[in-house]
Amino acid sequence: MNEVTQADRHFMDRAIETFIRIALLAILAAWCFDIVRPFIVPGLWGAIIAIGLYPAYQLLVDALGGRSVLAATLMSLLTLAVLLVPAVLLSDSVVGGAEGLLRGFESGSLDVPPPPAWVSGIPVVGSYTHGLWDDASNNLEDAMRQIAPQIKVALRWLGGMAAGAGMGILQFIFAIAIAGVLLAHEEGARRAARTVASRLAGARGVEFAALAAATVRSVTRGILGVALIQSILAGLGWLVAGVPAAGLWALLALLLSTVQVGIFPIAIPILIYVFSTADTTTFIGLLVWTILIGSIDNILKPILLGRGVEVPMTVIFVGAIGGFLSSGIIGLFVGSVVLVLGYKVVIAWLNEGPAAVG
Repeated sequence: MNEVTQADRHFMDRAIETFIRIALLAILAAWCFDIVRPFIVPGLWGAIIAIGLYPAYQLLVDALGGRSVLAATLMSLLTLAVLLVPAVLLSDSVVGGAEGLLRGFESGSLDVPPPPAWVSGIPVVGSYTHGLWDDASNNLEDAMRQIAPQIKVALRWLGGMAAGAGMGILQFIFAIAIAGVLLAHEEGARRAARTVASRLAGARGVEFAALAAATVRSVTRGILGVALIQSILAGLGWLVAGVPAAGLWALLALLLSTVQVGIFPIAIPILIYVFSTADTTTFIGLLVWTILIGSIDNILKPILLGRGVEVPMTVIFVGAIGGFLSSGIIGLFVGSVVLVLGYKVVIAWLNEGPAAVG
């Protein structure tokens, strides 16, 4: 009986000791996670940018005679110029446009121009649209009374999103700096990625690491790159045409383009507005520009996305919207890439072999 008691006591002592160790490790892990949490999304975005830019970086290294640090620095500066110059040009329009819409709606001073006569001639919806537009131009408060709460909520959300544009730009700068560091030390980063993948997936870890890199590169160029190009060029066109809050509409166009809807749901109402308020030359110029920008994805996407990266639109949509809601503008990009990557890895695992990615 005494031996049984001693064995039980020994077991309890070991169990308590093990529990304390696990609890301390869990506390340490949770504490470390809380410290690095603000850097997770920018860090992931930096890694994604580095993977996407790697082919161009390699060409630059060869052109500079193997000077990797100089090539990484130049690549980072070039990326900053390409992404941030248009973003800075449009950022004032984003914030000012959202705040102006919100103030104007809440105070009732929002000015809606009267509808042009041709609107009533649109089949099916012309008369209804003309009547609603005319009511809004004469008395916006009466026209919008029934949906005022929903519009106010949407505008407040839009204002909050626009107010975070400055923080988004800072996160972009930080992510590009991380990408430059990863490119400058790409051999070490590659070895670390392969080591982690091997520890997680065993002998097939290197295959999965190659699949992950190819998937991230293809999605970054074929989906996010095209969406960014479309939205920036469209926003600059709207800015030149004098469209109010051009940066705000460019931000919405970026969201729609990333989830594979395209810019036309934003561009068509803007074209109608410009047709109603601007001169003919401005309208024709913007119309041609919109058609060109809205169609470039049909050319660029098959070239940049690569073969073997067929992903259901639902995966991209959920990843982009979920990432945007959780982490803002950078989450829009990171969420779509991470979810597509997870989808491809799971499919490769289920098929017992990584799919080929072009």
